[in-house]
Amino acid sequence: MGMDRNRFRPTLIPYSIIEAAVRGEPDAVRMVLRCYSGYIAALSKRTIRDKRGFSRIQMDIDLFRRLERKLLIIILQFYLD
Repeated sequence: MGMDRNRFRPTLIPYSIIEAAVRGEPDAVRMVLRCYSGYIAALSKRTIRDKRGFSRIQMDIDLFRRLERKLLIIILQFYLD
């Protein structure tokens, strides 16, 4: 059995949703943020070392929120012709 090629293909955001998000429509902005949330979560992972010296990977929620906020600002500043 071959691997399904579309399984890992990212879903593109429709242009109409991008237009609505740039206009500031809350549902459209939420959809764009949700689309990028997995990528933001991956960027927000940090290696934490505990008192006994063991390390583990944990999501830095502060970094996640900062990146999400930056994306929100970029969405609202985005210029469409």
